Amino acid sequence: MKITRLETIWIDEQPNTMWLRIHTDAGLIGLGETFYVPRAVSAVIHDIFATLLIGRSPFDIEQHWHNMFSTVNFFGYGGSETRAISAVDVALWDILGQYDGQPIYHLLGGRSRDRIRIYNTCVSHGPHQDFHAWFEGRAGALAEELLANGITAMKVWPFDQFGISLGGPVGSRAGASAVGPVGHYLSKENLQKGLKVVADIREAVGDKMEIAIEGHARWNLPESIKIARALEPYDVLWLEEIMPPDNIESYARLKTETTVPLCVSERLFTRFGFRQVVEQRAADIIMPDMAWTGGISETRKICSLADTYYLPITSHDTIGPVALWSAAHLMLHIPNAMIMETVRAYYEGWYNDVMTERMPISEGMLSLPERPGLGTALREEVLQRPDVHIEISDEQHRHDGSKG
Repeated sequence: MKITRLETIWIDEQPNTMWLRIHTDAGLIGLGETFYVPRAVSAVIHDIFATLLIGRSPFDIEQHWHNMFSTVNFFGYGGSETRAISAVDVALWDILGQYDGQPIYHLLGGRSRDRIRIYNTCVSHGPHQDFHAWFEGRAGALAEELLANGITAMKVWPFDQFGISLGGPVGSRAGASAVGPVGHYLSKENLQKGLKVVADIREAVGDKMEIAIEGHARWNLPESIKIARALEPYDVLWLEEIMPPDNIESYARLKTETTVPLCVSERLFTRFGFRQVVEQRAADIIMPDMAWTGGISETRKICSLADTYYLPITSHDTIGPVALWSAAHLMLHIPNAMIMETVRAYYEGWYNDVMTERMPISEGMLSLPERPGLGTALREEVLQRPDVHIEISDEQHRHDGSKG
């Protein structure tokens, strides 16, 4: 079997999510995905990776990974380059699973569990206005609603609002409400306002709900210590990426100053980015995003690295359906999976507009069927949308087929 065609796809409605379909001469099509600057990622795939992949066997996944990584690492591998590798890698695993007639988790060595607990990242979209609920003072009611649906953990980011704003028009910028420079002062008044979100949840449901706090890398070390210590009485699940992960020593210092578990960090690329986090004892929970950090092949190595130090893994996903499906295969497989991030506003919403299958989530638990490969595919009607952008590389030519 040979790779014959690479097809990158994104739509204006979700301008930061990009899908990759890898076609073969046997008619099998593998699906991958990544998030952020899809035009840049698409350029990497068509301008650089197409010559490494087209005409080659899709089964040599490890070799393809190292060929791609070595090529871009000559100039620096972070950013769009590793996002492109991630999409290619997942699509190749999907092809292998379809060819063998097995789910990806079987190909990885089988399951360590048949289902895994999820938490809900409280984003607003469609009928689920979860962000607005907790941000506008209804955090306790939201926690009660989630518990009624079997979800026993939730994530909020109550301190972002007091950070420094980027300013300017939002447009379609990813993470518009979360992105901003590092803040160097959080007043006692605003600290208490942020804590009130957590206090409202505890008052409403007690310890029945576990609470994860997202930091979006908005604070410096002294303010991060202040926030962490203030959260200690609330017994939170973790404090996630409260500082940028660019200086791991700062996380190691933070860890010595608080009993709150630290979670790091979806924005690190490859096992080389996570190595210092693990070796310098800078985190209690490791959070890779396989759509950014190198796909299934690289993320399983990060998980093994964490397991060597008896550290648990939680997967990151607020970006797209394929990222969630591929993460689920790995999280069912690895021994040190802790809990999976999900967004009910997405998996009960727009994910189902673009994918052929719904993610099997029930009573706060995620499972996967015995379908080959990923177990889902991109709906063909997505390719006919008026706002779709498609770019193709094959053995004859590179073609820009953008629409809209």
